[in-house]
Amino acid sequence: MSDKRIDCFVAGVQKAGTTSLFGLLENHPQLAAPSRKELHFFDDERRDWAAPDYGELARFYTGSGDGMRFEVTPAYSFWPQSMDRLQRYNPDARIILLFRDPFERAWSHWCMQYARGKETLSFASAIRTERHRLEGLPPDAVERRYFSYVGRGRYGSQLRRILALFPRDQLLLLTAEAFARDQSGILASISDFLGIDGFPPMPPAWEHRRPAIPYPCEPRDEDRALIYDLLREEMDELAEHTRSHIRYPMHDPFRPGSDQAQEKPPPIR
Repeated sequence: MSDKRIDCFVAGVQKAGTTSLFGLLENHPQLAAPSRKELHFFDDERRDWAAPDYGELARFYTGSGDGMRFEVTPAYSFWPQSMDRLQRYNPDARIILLFRDPFERAWSHWCMQYARGKETLSFASAIRTERHRLEGLPPDAVERRYFSYVGRGRYGSQLRRILALFPRDQLLLLTAEAFARDQSGILASISDFLGIDGFPPMPPAWEHRRPAIPYPCEPRDEDRALIYDLLREEMDELAEHTRSHIRYPMHDPFRPGSDQAQEKPPPIR
């Protein structure tokens, strides 16, 4: 089995356009895609992390060509041990992170879980009871993945943890808002960051839109205010780490197609 390593990881965040980005990356002739998105290798607590079998990773790239290997698993930025394991696997890896307004991200996350039949609480109840709902569960409990609507928005802490493991010039920090408005500009930032040719012309991509099913509720202004309040320190820390180029909440939070979206921030390295 080849000992070639994965050199680029899109490590977060969930519900920020990573599925669309995967589809675009796999169409670049100098990039080698795995057989599927979200390998969930580094956040798998069932593995023997004292002696991990990286050969399992290589099997996902059988027949993928000689290009730069990339992987897209948005849980890596959230799952506590993932980035440490990833750094031990390849300390020279380049890390791409897409952030999204934490309220919009949480609502999209709840819609996904409700549509899949995993969520029975209303959005308002789910975000208000999240801490108690998860309290006392094992660190690897699946509920921590399913119901972490607010927790996944702790961007400041996640970025601080990543910056302790990787130098800043190995990180590219982007936003879902900019990706939705200026796909070609974001792809140009990525090709420059990875040192590859520009991406071929491609139509705009935005996968995994909200499932068109009846929902029992809609988000309210007080829900938005609560999430911003709970994550205020996290958003301040994110802005500090990115020199205020990425700051939430926005005056006009992201909605695809909005003509009032915030001006595109530059990529942060």
